[in-house]
Amino acid sequence: MSVRIGDEAPDFTAETTEGTLKFHEWIGNGWAILFSHPKDFTPVCTTELGYMAGLKPEFDKRNTKIIGLSIDPVSDHKNWVKDIQETQGHAVTYPLIGDPDLTVAKLYDMIHPNASGGKRTAVDNATVRSVFVIGPDKKVKAMLVYPMSTGRNFDEVLRLLDSCQLTAKHSVATPVNWKPGQDVIIPPAVSDDDAKKKYPQGFKTLKPYLRVVAQPK
Repeated sequence: MSVRIGDEAPDFTAETTEGTLKFHEWIGNGWAILFSHPKDFTPVCTTELGYMAGLKPEFDKRNTKIIGLSIDPVSDHKNWVKDIQETQGHAVTYPLIGDPDLTVAKLYDMIHPNASGGKRTAVDNATVRSVFVIGPDKKVKAMLVYPMSTGRNFDEVLRLLDSCQLTAKHSVATPVNWKPGQDVIIPPAVSDDDAKKKYPQGFKTLKPYLRVVAQPK
């Protein structure tokens, strides 16, 4: 199956480094970031998992849980996290899903549907480098997919989350390179009359279809 923005994130039960987990139940009433890796003990992924461990307090502030997935059993994950802490300086304090049978990877369309489990190399799992931003309603709000050779920018994932949370709460959109605290865009679907009521402090009209306003609190 294909997973698209707006779809309900597929639910699953899996073994993780923090025990058996039912995904939707684990998400609860908050947000979640599911990010996948092709294999344990791979260099780029080691740096990524360590960086996410350092960013975890920022996700906590945003009522967002983070969870990793790798095409290896949980027993391997528990050995890998020791390397991550040693080399990256951060302990992994979020769960890692064991997916040796590729069940979750296929559920989220992160790998070729004909792929099989067993002894696979990172190259075999090349498509399993995805990020899913999932809302409290359990729907997919955003997705990112990276190649094997490029480490993901998790600062961008945090910025993306900030935008998703802001636009879910207010009738606004965020412009190119937006950062929290900067002006936002009033969508064309909001009329000028409604915008004047919603933003009595005023807004700037650059073009009839391009109106900017201070970020709502």
